Amino acid sequence: MKYTALRSCRAVRWLATRMEEAARQPDRGDISITTVIIWVAAVTGALMIAGTIAVVIAKYNGNLSGI
Repeated sequence: MKYTALRSCRAVRWLATRMEEAARQPDRGDISITTVIIWVAAVTGALMIAGTIAVVIAKYNGNLSGI
């Protein structure tokens, strides 16, 4: 869990730095805020699905071992 927190901290720091640079420079047209919102929503959804699958597997691990 420690490594996940470290990676997410790095990602947030990178994103904050990127947003600060974008605010200082004129629009270069390489990424829009809408694209960032869509990517964040997609990653969040994927993590929620993976977490749900992990919880279900952990809950039914004993039942699945007999298959």
